[in-house]
Amino acid sequence: MSMTDTNYTKKYSHKLVANSISEAVGNVPFIKLNRIHSLCQSNDFYVKMDSCNPTGSIKDKNAAFLIDQAETKGLLKKGGTIIESSSGNFGMSLASIGASKGYQVIIVIDAKTPPPVIKMLNAYGARLEEVPLCLADSAGSMQKARMAHARKLAEQIPNSFYPCQHLNPDNPLAHYYYTAFEIANAFPQLPDALVIGISTAGQLSGIAKYFRTYSPKTKIIAVDVAGSGIFGRPRHPYKMTGLGLSFVPPAFKPSDIDYAYNITDEMAFSMCHHLGKKEGLLLGASSGAIISAGLAYAAQNKTKQEKIILINPDRADRYLDTVYNPDWLAHSNISIFNDQQLNAHISQLKPVSQAQTKVEDIRDAIS
Repeated sequence: MSMTDTNYTKKYSHKLVANSISEAVGNVPFIKLNRIHSLCQSNDFYVKMDSCNPTGSIKDKNAAFLIDQAETKGLLKKGGTIIESSSGNFGMSLASIGASKGYQVIIVIDAKTPPPVIKMLNAYGARLEEVPLCLADSAGSMQKARMAHARKLAEQIPNSFYPCQHLNPDNPLAHYYYTAFEIANAFPQLPDALVIGISTAGQLSGIAKYFRTYSPKTKIIAVDVAGSGIFGRPRHPYKMTGLGLSFVPPAFKPSDIDYAYNITDEMAFSMCHHLGKKEGLLLGASSGAIISAGLAYAAQNKTKQEKIILINPDRADRYLDTVYNPDWLAHSNISIFNDQQLNAHISQLKPVSQAQTKVEDIRDAIS
């Protein structure tokens, strides 16, 4: 580990007694899965509970890191305004930390933003700007429209800072200096595999950078929702929030990963329901996808017992009106699989090829 890495780790390490919410992120527990699948008897699956961060998601790390970096670089000053496009976790993290530091926070949302997220953003004092559905792209995504609106606001509002998590080159560093070090500290014998949702590719890129250097034998497994455009697969509408993009984020590099999985809404949401009933864990939608992919990977690699870390991005409270709501599921034509159906889908799930992945100049697309 380099001296620079050591210095950063000391600066961004979790404190048991924190002087602010920014210091209270990281070092969450790891929980072993025991009953979700028979594969738990022949492999060690550990869920990294980043839902235990202060606002309930892994995005607290990104928010704390990027705000600190912006203050250090003079991009964010006293009395400033933080502006971001977010349908969920990152917006809440910015709103929380922004409130603790006295900044105004503006979050650009859309109709897909879950009602509990809107309530929490309002509770943190954030100002919300909703982009109309008429600006959705052909697959129903609002991401480019939201980002374009956030950029426009940042150009119009003096003393504002737009982190732009999808394009910010500092975004992956939060997970190099937080998440990767936390895994290494918890498991001196480093894990055989890490299962990570792509989203902005910040988590993936930052964690991969660490493990490619210090544990190149550790397999990196990337997870996306079916219908997203990151792996170059056919796009179509999906209900998932927290995973999925209409473009390939600049931080995503195919060389960072060993396996890639696309998970359907039905499989991810079914896994969420089974986790609650079998493991006592109520987690977010993307966690259902990530755990499904980790089990599928283990089902196809039966040569040895493996230690597999599953990164849990958030908790279930922001999905109570959707993923855990039978009426919403029925209205969305989504069925929850029973045990046998879920196990069958896991056994049949295969990795996807990334040969078609192409990075788009998203900066032009949102200008």
